[in-house]
Amino acid sequence: MNQPRKIGVVGCGLMGAGIADVCARAGLDVRIAAQSPGAVGRGLDRVARSMGQGVRKGLLTPDERDAAMARVSFTTELKELADRELVFEAVPEDEALKLHVFGELDKIIEDPRVVLASNTSSIPIIRLARATSRPERVIGVHFFSPVPLLPLVELVASLLTGEHARATAASFVTDVLGKEVIRSQDRAGFLINTLLIPYLLSAMRMVESGFADAETVDKGMTLGCGHPVGPLRLADLIGLDTVNSIASALYQELKQPQLAPPPILLRMVEGGLLGKKTGRGFHAYV
Repeated sequence: MNQPRKIGVVGCGLMGAGIADVCARAGLDVRIAAQSPGAVGRGLDRVARSMGQGVRKGLLTPDERDAAMARVSFTTELKELADRELVFEAVPEDEALKLHVFGELDKIIEDPRVVLASNTSSIPIIRLARATSRPERVIGVHFFSPVPLLPLVELVASLLTGEHARATAASFVTDVLGKEVIRSQDRAGFLINTLLIPYLLSAMRMVESGFADAETVDKGMTLGCGHPVGPLRLADLIGLDTVNSIASALYQELKQPQLAPPPILLRMVEGGLLGKKTGRGFHAYV
């Protein structure tokens, strides 16, 4: 199979920067579409920091970092992705925004062989696919953060995803990026978050009820259960707004009480206490 060499990434937050990083490290030409000139600057800084961590961890040399950075370019115009051979959508977890992006990409990228992949962590792929005229080329390719370090990717094909998109995405993720793949059915939250989110929400309810504070909950799970990070610190790392979006999507689809976002999470999101990215969540970050 001829692998895509020109990669597009829409969005350059934490996940978009990570996807761009691993693609550039793999020797690919990466073009990132950001929302504004200011977002370009922030995105460039995120990619540079991500690759810098790779150097510090001994995963690539300074020369390899510089070569990879040279393969990354930015634009504020989606139409500049018209020549891409594979496009990853990595905008915030907002269904209306993602639908808009897919509708625009469908008009811009005319080649039906180009796969449009969403990094959504909660929205059913078939909804995004229906925003296009070629739903057979839309697939979920859900990376985990930090993208350069975590080896797993969830592939999520909808009922309308074609065999070409399935095969292209699977081959690219495994053969080009060197990731491990698991396949999930196309339902809200997919496989990993359907397991993870109730655990995180349970920890939040424990703090909300006064049963234990965040530090105690996290210490219990790291020291007592051998988890590398506690549930509340993990929620802070994911972003409490993202956790809330995923939980809301799961609850909307499955209507199970344990999936409903607890009031403490709703108030923190409303107050802008989103975790590590804002400096304060269940823990404080300097």
